Amino acid sequence: MKFKALLLAMLVVGIPLPALAQPADIAVLDSEIDTILKGWMAENHIPGMVLGVVKDGRLAYVKTEGVQDLAQKRPVTPETLFRIASMTKAFTALSILKLRDEGRLALDDPADRYVPEMRGWTYPTSDSPRITLRDLLTHSAGFVTDDPWGDRQTVLSQSAFTAYLRAGVPFTRAPEMRHEYANLGYAILGRVIANITKAPYRSFVEQRLLTPLGMAASGFDVLAHPKDKRAVGYRWENDAWAEEPTMKDGAFNSMGGLEVSATDYAKWLGFVVSAWPPRDGVDAGPVKRGTVRQIMRGANNAAVFHRYATGGDKQCPGAIAYGMGWRVITDCDYGTVLAHGGGYPGYGSHVMVLPEYGAALFALTNRTYAGPSQPVWDVAALLRAKGVLAKSAEPVSPDLASFYSAAQTVWGAGTIDALQGRVAMNFPMDRTAANWAKVLAETKARSGACDPAAPIAADGAMSGTFTWTCEKGRIKGTVLLAPTKPITLQSLGFAFEGTD
Repeated sequence: MKFKALLLAMLVVGIPLPALAQPADIAVLDSEIDTILKGWMAENHIPGMVLGVVKDGRLAYVKTEGVQDLAQKRPVTPETLFRIASMTKAFTALSILKLRDEGRLALDDPADRYVPEMRGWTYPTSDSPRITLRDLLTHSAGFVTDDPWGDRQTVLSQSAFTAYLRAGVPFTRAPEMRHEYANLGYAILGRVIANITKAPYRSFVEQRLLTPLGMAASGFDVLAHPKDKRAVGYRWENDAWAEEPTMKDGAFNSMGGLEVSATDYAKWLGFVVSAWPPRDGVDAGPVKRGTVRQIMRGANNAAVFHRYATGGDKQCPGAIAYGMGWRVITDCDYGTVLAHGGGYPGYGSHVMVLPEYGAALFALTNRTYAGPSQPVWDVAALLRAKGVLAKSAEPVSPDLASFYSAAQTVWGAGTIDALQGRVAMNFPMDRTAANWAKVLAETKARSGACDPAAPIAADGAMSGTFTWTCEKGRIKGTVLLAPTKPITLQSLGFAFEGTD
């Protein structure tokens, strides 16, 4: 078994990963990363912090700063336990998807099928749809944004939560009209999981996700965790730190109650990232790879996104929507990004997953609502600029390679004779063979001699682009195959771009 595959196999069955040296490609940037973290910590009055980079299925780099406890001045380590607040929602969402896979629920089921206390609710309009599990997953149930109220409900007892639900809740709008972040919705999902499994929500997450991944130090019963391992949570007020009370496990734990170490959390992210790309082979994780990838699917309430990084508002904007327990971002450089923050009394955290780079970054802190999104994105930008993070190339399928070879022949010959019998029915209708010869001759006259040896870059199994360097500029080309059997060519392009 190859080393990378061995590491992944060990991760998904919960075998502890071996201690590995930090790769030189990240370690050489240690001082620059240190500057980013210390500058942000000083500006935001952060007692302690840990940052991790997950790459190739493992914690490839970890950096700790400050202390986990101001009284004892114990330094933060990779084993220090932090509450990750709303980053817990990713575990809740995947638990719902796992139950869906087991046939125990459907995402478009009404939530009151599993939570009977919701059945007597008064909806805001007579035509309001009943709230579904999907609405809760995507924060589109019509509840009002409830930070910071929701955070303080962590300690609410299950019986008190039952009474709260039975009394009904106010709506800010009809369900499914807009995304509005509501911790209440994820607390209800925790109740759904508990009612279906007939066991506490935390039992399902701990037994079905944390244990298989080897996350032995993590869990929801924070008062049972070793005191000397826990980061004490602080808030900054009146120019001083004040200790936040430790909130015990309660009815709102499914929206933000999980406590993890950096070492453990890296195992979770290694598992999440391993779901990409789609592929054949053993699917040995606690949740199927195809199911993990579905966390990107959500409500179509997209908005303009400006990066959390320093100067992010001046960088290229993207689009953001809420999937299932993750914010899903389309970025001009990173491609698809899964990100989420965690704000909590005493803690702040941030995570970004880069499926197209096979990597993830995260940071955990022990100051109220001090979400370290800026340093996480700044470190990601540094790693990308230095070539430590690089996109995985889409494999070129045999069909695409074959038609690209034919395209090179077409260019050299100046005719489409090499495509005879291999084109879709639209191809000769869109441009005749005579006109192809004319356009090719005109384009070659404008470009001068070109080097057509550059490889094609696949967009998928049936489309790709290529760039050729020419005497007077470059050719930007496209190959698009048709959905036919046998595979045929539906479109071919040679666009000339001259030099200024």
